[in-house]
Amino acid sequence: MTDEKNNSKVVNPHDKVFREVYGNKENARSLLADKLPDKVLKLVDLNSLEISKDSFIEKELADYYSDMLYKVKLTDGSQGFIYVLFEHKSYYDRFVHLQLLEYMVKIWRLHIKQHEEKPVCLPIVIPLLVCHARQEWPENTERLSSLLSGPVEELAGYIPDFAFELYDLHRYSDDQIKGTIMSRVILLLFKHIRDPDLRQKLPGILALMRKLMEKETGLQWIEVVVRYLASALEDDELSVKQIKEIAEEAISKETGEYIMTLAEKLKNEGKLEGKLEGKLEGYRETIELSMAVKFPGDIGTVMARVNEIDDLDTLVEITKAIHTAKDISEILSLLK
Repeated sequence: MTDEKNNSKVVNPHDKVFREVYGNKENARSLLADKLPDKVLKLVDLNSLEISKDSFIEKELADYYSDMLYKVKLTDGSQGFIYVLFEHKSYYDRFVHLQLLEYMVKIWRLHIKQHEEKPVCLPIVIPLLVCHARQEWPENTERLSSLLSGPVEELAGYIPDFAFELYDLHRYSDDQIKGTIMSRVILLLFKHIRDPDLRQKLPGILALMRKLMEKETGLQWIEVVVRYLASALEDDELSVKQIKEIAEEAISKETGEYIMTLAEKLKNEGKLEGKLEGKLEGYRETIELSMAVKFPGDIGTVMARVNEIDDLDTLVEITKAIHTAKDISEILSLLK
């Protein structure tokens, strides 16, 4: 494999495509409407859904998790959150409850910080875990208390217990995976991305996108899928040329031609990406060090957003602002 090929790889393709697809309100509502239980949906107004840009994943865990936070109104008029954590390990993590608990606490701390001027109650946070591990998630392990030993029931009042909703893709047949076209496509790709017979599965998955090609956003979503496949797979698993041939058969000849044009674009991007990413990472590290000195209490909130910024000029501006800022609000205003 050439260096150029390596340069074109996205460090975490699962995270990038997850946030692209579920950073879209229609796709997000579709996922939540399908996977949250009826008792929850009766209390949540999904039409009020707002997408938060915040991420709560630590940098050292970014290869294993992705997340999305949605703000919603509850039927009693209060505000709540739905936190979706996508675990993209090949094995299940039986202690993921601790990750979820940590991120829920971060959400509450952020909420308190954003409402410092008046006393507030903590909002309800509903956690949903999406996973595609090779092994099926064990049943009846969604509660934190399932990890504990001892007289759990008798001491329940001292235990910070909660349960998460689980969407284990391997518990469902392909036909049972529902939602918008893009939500179905990406969930099916997540489910089968490690399968040795992905080449045989792909025509049926891409065929779902035919209707999308009638919309203005059709090519945009094709690009999202191709970028994901090109970054998540090696050439000896599935080349762009093979993806093009499958797309011509499953969608249209024009789609196949577009994919080859896109392949050239990806190749050219790969030549520049290494140099640019090095500069971006350098500024991110400078920002983190500067924050640690000047605003240490806010470093987590700021870096969660900074790590998503791919524009060099913006990072330069933030770096300069930290040195002159008298208040953290001056930095946060640049991150909106």
